[in-house]
Amino acid sequence: MSTVIGLTGPTGAGKSSIMPLAEKLGFFTVDCDKVAREESKNKEMLKSLANFFGDDIIKNGELCRKTLAQRAFSSPENTEKLNEITLPFISAKIMEIIKEKDKVILDAPTLFESGLHKICTATVCVLADENLRKTRIKKRDDLTEDAANARLVAAKTDEFFVSNCDYIVYNNGERDMFLKNAEEILKKFI
Repeated sequence: MSTVIGLTGPTGAGKSSIMPLAEKLGFFTVDCDKVAREESKNKEMLKSLANFFGDDIIKNGELCRKTLAQRAFSSPENTEKLNEITLPFISAKIMEIIKEKDKVILDAPTLFESGLHKICTATVCVLADENLRKTRIKKRDDLTEDAANARLVAAKTDEFFVSNCDYIVYNNGERDMFLKNAEEILKKFI
């Protein structure tokens, strides 16, 4: 594994919009949320989640993501506990997936929380106006106003990402400019 780009940012900023572009540029892409959904079938992880968040987050042997999300995003402490339980399983799976790849981009909302930033050649953050992000996640995840607000409050601040990422790309509605800026950054690693 020679080049790993960590793509991160707050929910609803538009990180996933960069992935098709990255593929065209020859990057092997990893959707860390998808890996997380696959790992949610891991019995050991489910048991740990149920021990903390309650047995009713599991129905018919499967994770009830909506119930878990309501509890996990109800406070920063609960969000931290969710990450503490799940991220080691998810990170291990991601490391297994990318171990023999040449150019990789990780779409990783929890890049820093998971420790995956430590393996990255560079970190790129996508930021967007909070009201725009709220609108996007309400539509994408079919959330109520309160649920969307809870997710936004539980997330790292824009200042955190600006302070910790190598590159910042803004996605406030000018899609062509957003993708052009992202492409310029990614081409530095080809």
